[in-house]
Amino acid sequence: MVDTSWAAIAVAVPLLAALASLWPGRWTAVAVMAVAVPGALLATLGVVWTVYEIGVYRHPVGGWGAPLGIDLYVDGLAAAFLALLAVVAGLASLHVLADPDVKAMPRRRQSLFWSLWYWVWGALAAMFVSGDAFNIYVTLELATLAGVILVSFGHGAVALFASLRYLLIGTLGALSYVLGVALLYGATGTLDLVLLGERLVPGPAVVVAAALVTVGLAIKAALVPLHIWLPPAHGSAPAGVSAILSALVVKAGFYLLVRYWLGPFVSLGDGVATALGILGAVGVLWGSLNAIRQERLKLLVAYSTVAQVGYLFLLFPLAAAGGHVMAWSGAHLLVLSHATAKAAAFLAAGNILTSQGTDHLSEIGRASHHHRLSLLAFGLAGATLMGLPPSGGFLAKWLMVTAAVETGQWWWAAVLIIGGKLAAIYVYRVVRLGFVTSPMEPPGAAGPPRPPGLLPVPMLTILAALGLAVVSVGLGFASAPPLRLLQIGMPAAPGIALEPLP
Repeated sequence: MVDTSWAAIAVAVPLLAALASLWPGRWTAVAVMAVAVPGALLATLGVVWTVYEIGVYRHPVGGWGAPLGIDLYVDGLAAAFLALLAVVAGLASLHVLADPDVKAMPRRRQSLFWSLWYWVWGALAAMFVSGDAFNIYVTLELATLAGVILVSFGHGAVALFASLRYLLIGTLGALSYVLGVALLYGATGTLDLVLLGERLVPGPAVVVAAALVTVGLAIKAALVPLHIWLPPAHGSAPAGVSAILSALVVKAGFYLLVRYWLGPFVSLGDGVATALGILGAVGVLWGSLNAIRQERLKLLVAYSTVAQVGYLFLLFPLAAAGGHVMAWSGAHLLVLSHATAKAAAFLAAGNILTSQGTDHLSEIGRASHHHRLSLLAFGLAGATLMGLPPSGGFLAKWLMVTAAVETGQWWWAAVLIIGGKLAAIYVYRVVRLGFVTSPMEPPGAAGPPRPPGLLPVPMLTILAALGLAVVSVGLGFASAPPLRLLQIGMPAAPGIALEPLP
């Protein structure tokens, strides 16, 4: 008999780590990580193996499944997102462990930081496998609130104001979502996503509920024009926090919109799919143009997130027009590629900021010789963001362009191609700094002396950034397993393959 409790273990491990991190010990962070990261990876492998073995399955929480209790619902999409969470959060944890800014915190503040870090991890894991609309609200808010506090750990008043803006706008998104869920419960008498799909009858209350849920989740996903909280929050947070916010927390909003609009809401019409696609296209262009204009590296990467998220929303019009398989595979492979690449870019930017005390682009060139490995990590991540072969981003965009061409929607293909060209501009602005000769360095010299005030960067933080960048490129070489996993539970037509309750 196949054990289906791996999903519950994957949720429990980081939540227990959050509690253990509060223990006031000198080596608590190291000891907890030594257990939590391998434990979460092992549990995630168990989830992926179970999905490969038996396909889509449920795990009743506490032995009481829907409709009386809550089911953990696990299909290929949920398993893929759990695997992404384990890889990104695991490598980012190594970066945070060696981050001089985190190590310089008082011990009690470090304990709080690590506890919140694992709360984000555990809440996202619970959300990815939740099959209950209200449970999704609880887990998403846990991740958001923990993320808000982590943003405030950045330097100065800028980080504090950014976290307060994140809190305010995130709370508005949460209120919108939970009001929509309340209306759905009144209309159907259930919160289980499977039963919602079976009982939902289009009507005014359902339309209003769908609109409220969509707006709330679009705020969480930073979809233009609801993205205004993202650049300041991601640009001022500690590097590791920026990495998980961009790679994982933002993707949670998109993940849930996929669950709803290719699931229970699929019968409400194709107009919403087109609207989401248009907003995504605007996000690609607006985010890219703003990234090009930035003079700070972390803000450049933050606006790039706005652009890259826009690509994902092209899934909805492409799927609605009949390009479901190609669009589904491409969009979700792009999620995996973008998440690893963007986490790598933020970690690399954080290394430079830690070393120089500034991430202004003009200052990076002054000591670029001492940041070659971090700039290499940024360059590899940038190749994925641009969609250059053989990266995972190239294959993902190729699948989406193919879906656009096959369905006769060439304008979406144009957005994908133009977005890639714009990404090349802002990535090149940074990568070229790695080839700039410092004024202190004579031609042909092995390297200039370390400029005054330039601090050494721990090798572990550099390796963490490089590791994620290599994964983002490696997805182009090893795309078959994740694509096969993503298609487990995927229907041949729009609509998530949610099996009826026994």
